[in-house]
Amino acid sequence: MLLCRNGVRTTLWGYDAAQLAQFEKARENTRFLPGYRLPEDLRLEPDDSKAMAGAQLLVSAVPCQYVRSVWSRLKPFVPPKVPIVSVTKGLENGTLLRPSEILADVLGADRTFAALSGPTIAEELMRGLPATATAACEDLHLAEALQKTFSTPFFRVYTNSDLKGVELAGAMKNVIAIAAGGIDGIGAGDNAKAALITRGLAEIKRLGVAMGAQESTFAGLSGLGDLVTTCISPKGRNRTFGERIGRGMTAAEALAQTAGVVEGVTTCRSVVDLAAKWGVEMPISEAVLAVVSGRMTAKEAISALMSRSLKAE
Repeated sequence: MLLCRNGVRTTLWGYDAAQLAQFEKARENTRFLPGYRLPEDLRLEPDDSKAMAGAQLLVSAVPCQYVRSVWSRLKPFVPPKVPIVSVTKGLENGTLLRPSEILADVLGADRTFAALSGPTIAEELMRGLPATATAACEDLHLAEALQKTFSTPFFRVYTNSDLKGVELAGAMKNVIAIAAGGIDGIGAGDNAKAALITRGLAEIKRLGVAMGAQESTFAGLSGLGDLVTTCISPKGRNRTFGERIGRGMTAAEALAQTAGVVEGVTTCRSVVDLAAKWGVEMPISEAVLAVVSGRMTAKEAISALMSRSLKAE
């Protein structure tokens, strides 16, 4: 949508040809964004080869646990040396790889990868409400090119060379958002949510810095900005999922009632595994995993966090 508004010739590929045909007929994303008309010049193409032909930039918007399988399917048709920008937020279970690392593993490391991340609720973008994001790439020339390509009068893009930090922040904030939803679900109040967001950011930053990311990234749009939006927005899938658990649903019941992929559910296990690998303490992420796994209720998790040994901030 943003690309079309900037006059960029854009093709939307989808793995499900029948669903794409439905979108084409209705000229809207009838599953996730009903009521918002797709740009007339957006081309919808289910054929793998035709969708990739002549592409100068590829945007990967695949849920994290499916990035490997989708791009393995598309690999024979991906033009050489074309940069890929990922808008996926998560970590691959088992490998613990970030989205750009999965892409490099599948397609080869001889091309340039970037990420576009930040507080970007899709419905608000479709309405043309003001929003900002970060274009992150180790190659700042590509980051600047993406900045120009995606920026519109209502969508402002900043650049960042810390691809690792931006992707880690985007993945981990979904885990904290589940906890924020749990607080809403049990009615723990705004003081509790403020503490959760603050301490959640602290543990996100601890792991990111331990892994070599830049500390300043976590105070930026893809860190604090995205975290706040995801934890407070009633439209966020992760927060909504957590709220349902806080109200007494099991994880399976909450997932069944939440449209779309709740990335934090699969990501929380990878985050806890990464924390163990790097020797970083992440009590909130561990509590979320315990709740999602059914080992604790939301109230028990909050009680456990509040009763931890007292320490300096």
